[in-house]
Amino acid sequence: MTEPAIVVSDVSKRFRLYHERNQSLKAAIMRRGRAKYDEFWALKDVSFDIPVGKTFGIIGTNGSGKSTLLKCIAKILRPDGGEIRANGSIAALLELGSGFHPELSGRDNVFLNGAILGMSKRDITSKFDEIVSFAGLEQFIDTPVKNYSSGMYVRLGFSVAISVDPEILLVDEVLAVGDEAFQRKCSEKFNQFRDEGRTVVIVSHAMGAMRQLCDEMAWLDHGVLREVGAPSQVVDEYVDESHVDRIETADDEGGGTGGRWGSGEALIERVELLDAAGRATAKVHTGDAVTIRFHWNASRPIERPVFGMAIHSLSGVEVSGPNTRDAGQVPDSISGSGVTDIAIPRLMLVPGTFDISASLYDYACVHAYDHRHRSVRFDVEFGTPRESYGVASLGGIWNVRPDAQAAAS
Repeated sequence: MTEPAIVVSDVSKRFRLYHERNQSLKAAIMRRGRAKYDEFWALKDVSFDIPVGKTFGIIGTNGSGKSTLLKCIAKILRPDGGEIRANGSIAALLELGSGFHPELSGRDNVFLNGAILGMSKRDITSKFDEIVSFAGLEQFIDTPVKNYSSGMYVRLGFSVAISVDPEILLVDEVLAVGDEAFQRKCSEKFNQFRDEGRTVVIVSHAMGAMRQLCDEMAWLDHGVLREVGAPSQVVDEYVDESHVDRIETADDEGGGTGGRWGSGEALIERVELLDAAGRATAKVHTGDAVTIRFHWNASRPIERPVFGMAIHSLSGVEVSGPNTRDAGQVPDSISGSGVTDIAIPRLMLVPGTFDISASLYDYACVHAYDHRHRSVRFDVEFGTPRESYGVASLGGIWNVRPDAQAAAS
């Protein structure tokens, strides 16, 4: 049986969090040489194996111990308990531009960083053009790196790291910095590494990319290993648990982030998201029946008002924006108080976090009586159909058939 590329066995790592340090000899004498501190365990008895030739992901919230574990694997930090065995040469890209000198040019830093990673000058020279081409920095290679953007930094650092031809590559948060083209290059390089039988260990908060790139994944939670398994399973459980419990009423307590404007003759006093049983909620599932309810009050009669709503992703994409005029449901007038509902038989949003906007306009949709932009926030978790990518589900039905069967039909 092939031995794992990396074996993490009961690894624990402790740090000291000092309340105050001895800044002088006098302070040390007065405190009898002792400074006050608390012990913080960044890792607690973590154990798992990483198979050879696989892309392995490590996820978790900030402060969960991901980067600490990666530094222990790279032998930058020494565990306080347990051991880590790595079978193969390691290259690590753990921090943005680590090993770069800001005053030196990109060219000089390629040689400097390559030397730090153990490459000879001859090796770096032979691979220099390939390194620069992969980073896409031909135009800026002789510019001091202090003038580089963060994306340029990480592209060059990553390009140098992979040129070492390591058997094991450790990558920390590089996926969150590069642009789309660079992430595509990374994905292709990871696939090439995997085809060549090399091992890649990635730490990232980019769940979509991690789900796509990784063969296996570990979830750390405050230094404790929660789960190791298939990316789809681990990511699903991590995302579901990381959704915060939101206040279920609207107004300024709805968790939204947008503004509000309008002339105020009629106001949308509250917005609710209701489940199939009519209960206010802030957490639903793909395919659920829901109702979005506006509670409004008009201080004077409003002729032919138009109620509208919109759902936005956190990135600002407007997923949908229906209104009562398009639906042919404009009342002749409203006054006093009342409610307006839009019933959605199946909410076809993939898992994620979304905002609801609510508005009340005149019939021409030009004059705003009240517009509450992204005023209520809610979470969508996995349901039916079960889909992972994009924003909205098409609700399609897959059918895979052999050619003979397809011809017969």
